[in-house]
Amino acid sequence: MEFRSILLGFSLYLVYFVDIVISRHTSSFVRSEWPSTDIPLDSEVFAVPKGYNAPEQVHITQGDYDGKAVVISWVTTSEPGKSEVLYSKEEHKYDRTAQGRYTNYTFYDYTSGYLHHCLVDDLEYDTKYYYKIGTGDSAREFWFQTPPAVDPDAPYAFGIIGDLGQTYNSLSTLQHYMHSGAQSVLFVGDLSYSDRYEHNDGIRWDTWGRFIERSAAYQPWIWTAGNHEIEYRPELGEVATFKPYLHRVTTPYLASKSSSPMWYAVRRASAHIIVLSSYSPFVKYTPQWWWLKGELQQVDRERTPWLIVLMHAPLYNSNEAHYMEGESMRAAFESWFVQYKVDIVFAGHVHAYERSYRISNINYNVTSGNRYPVPDKCAPVYVTVGDGGNQEGLALRFSDPQPDYSAFREASYGHSTLELKNRTHALYHWNRNDDGKQVPTDFVVFHNQYCSVESFFHIQQ
Repeated sequence: MEFRSILLGFSLYLVYFVDIVISRHTSSFVRSEWPSTDIPLDSEVFAVPKGYNAPEQVHITQGDYDGKAVVISWVTTSEPGKSEVLYSKEEHKYDRTAQGRYTNYTFYDYTSGYLHHCLVDDLEYDTKYYYKIGTGDSAREFWFQTPPAVDPDAPYAFGIIGDLGQTYNSLSTLQHYMHSGAQSVLFVGDLSYSDRYEHNDGIRWDTWGRFIERSAAYQPWIWTAGNHEIEYRPELGEVATFKPYLHRVTTPYLASKSSSPMWYAVRRASAHIIVLSSYSPFVKYTPQWWWLKGELQQVDRERTPWLIVLMHAPLYNSNEAHYMEGESMRAAFESWFVQYKVDIVFAGHVHAYERSYRISNINYNVTSGNRYPVPDKCAPVYVTVGDGGNQEGLALRFSDPQPDYSAFREASYGHSTLELKNRTHALYHWNRNDDGKQVPTDFVVFHNQYCSVESFFHIQQ
């Protein structure tokens, strides 16, 4: 028994060591060239459900701090109908009811349908629930699974998707993700890309909502806002930022004492997830700055050893696209990420994939010559997953040579998965959509920043 514990501990030490020092890699994979073409509006992937005023664009997200609640959202188009969810632990035997609310909005010449949001709380952990929305022949039924209780060894699998859009490549990404076995999505911003269409076409929010329903109606998508959600169009008379996003998407920001739905935190299984807004004020003394300072101070790594941060604009990026756009946020928050030993920072924005080593630039000082990131075992790994498939296409031009801090990079469409196995390690995999090609994608075993090798030996002995 003692020998097995020592052997396992040594294996984890090797994993931790490899996580820091393995060689850089720019993928040699050359993907087939084709444009990132929008799916036609009459495609079945955008189909409106049958029946008068049938609920559509159904999606769920976490509704509280610890995973015992969900918010179920949907749209009705002809009239409000009932903002009500019937639910139960038995299929077709709905014995509980939750009441929601609805709203709508206008944007230039577009008027949304009735946007319903319903909190379903006091749920049991690790339980499958069935739910029903709508009435009569137009009613629709779905299900979801609650996470295990917050616990340091609770296993859980996340998918990570960003910059999705609604193209054929977007569909490929979503289909690949749905076969991954992941239990919820960490979405790192840029949803529908409606701002890319004439007059900021709100219909593209509706098509996107129907597009993602195949996944988002059955498992929570944890939302981050990107630049394409800003939708500031003064020439159209629209000057309220994030207007469609904030009407359509809910976040449990009040549960983490945030003053804005743009930044918030949740705990899920063994993870503490912090969501930041790249496009809201974040410099010193702003509300987001004060909130993050307080949230990091109260993270309990004994209960949630995995500390994950989501944002849209990456802090480290060796692609020519959006180069250095995250620098001001890096200057504001990186020292905290190192101080509190954040495990992974996921971002999007750049339409390619890249993973860093554990590095930091917290000693940046132009006058002293400290201008470059250095290895730092207390720093997070930075992962860019902005390769969901949107119509803007891939960011093909990486800097050459590859920087020392960059571990793996490739310009292809895809998504990532993160499987938290226990308090000490997790399996991470980037999955290229073109998986029929016999070229390796990115895989690494992460060792938890808080649960050190020394503490592992202590626990095992």
